[in-house]
Amino acid sequence: MDEAAKRIVMFPKMTINLEELEQLFTPIYDSYADFADALRKFENEDVLVMIRAAGRTDRTPSLAYRYRINKNALKSDYHKELQHYRARMHKAISLDGYYRGDPGLWEKDLPYLLKIDHYLKAHGFPEDQVPAPERSFELVEDEKWIDENGGKELLEKINLYPRLNIIPVSDPLMFAINPQLINESEHIHLIVENKTTYQGLLPVLKETSFATLIYGCGKAIVKSIDQFAMQYPIKAVHHFFYFGDLDWEGLSIWYSLNRRQAAQPALPFYQACLRKEAAVGKAYQHLRNAAADAFFPFFSEGQIRQMRTALHEGNYYPQEILKTKELQQIWRNSDWKNLICTKL
Repeated sequence: MDEAAKRIVMFPKMTINLEELEQLFTPIYDSYADFADALRKFENEDVLVMIRAAGRTDRTPSLAYRYRINKNALKSDYHKELQHYRARMHKAISLDGYYRGDPGLWEKDLPYLLKIDHYLKAHGFPEDQVPAPERSFELVEDEKWIDENGGKELLEKINLYPRLNIIPVSDPLMFAINPQLINESEHIHLIVENKTTYQGLLPVLKETSFATLIYGCGKAIVKSIDQFAMQYPIKAVHHFFYFGDLDWEGLSIWYSLNRRQAAQPALPFYQACLRKEAAVGKAYQHLRNAAADAFFPFFSEGQIRQMRTALHEGNYYPQEILKTKELQQIWRNSDWKNLICTKL
């Protein structure tokens, strides 16, 4: 599919006037003659269908003032191209996600897909786990491709990422262990966003029912949680609680973490925060609807109204609003095992 066709496919409306076409194609065609030839070609192929009521220009060659866009005529060729490559490529490479997508993305991804196809046909699926940069270089000769240049998303799109035995590269997970619970069949873990809260809770870890206390280090936890199974290879049923700042950013961190590793909000801590007066100073943060919609249902209707009001007014509840002794008392005395949700 050429550049002009891609621009038509991506045009957001079903009709387009001549002036809009001129703006759309200005970077492609230098002269009216070339521009007109391209439009007449699209007319002949029924990609652009003249709207007769709008009329045509008096210039030669004559063009319609307004067209209806028949995107199916273009996508038919695009789908044929996808079918061609589907028949040629390794059977494990799924191209289904491209049929509904932007043809421009397909053209951008194709060179990488061909390299992945070559690797699989030459080597099959790897048996050993290796770090992402090493696997990235093996696949496409770019060690940063998987982690930094969109490779992980592409591999997930074609349903290959889990089969390539990739060890994600991230900072090590930072946590403390309660040695008294190592042999238990069910382990619960507390992740806290900030260092101050971690340091405040650490002295009483052995007095709780928690197997570990994990320092989330803000957004870093979203990636570092992938290291948990390797750093804590204990065979048990694992449950995670999370406690972070009660602001839009804190909700967003929990939401991103929860999508990778189920971790329910540590309600006793959050509820204690809500009994305090909200702090001022987060008006610059923006509402994250998806995060809020997932987080708020853990709370009562009154608590939800309180959180929404505070956050919409630019206020927030930092973890540090709870003093060390209060944090420790909540952690020791709450009935955490009865708070565990079996489904998140």
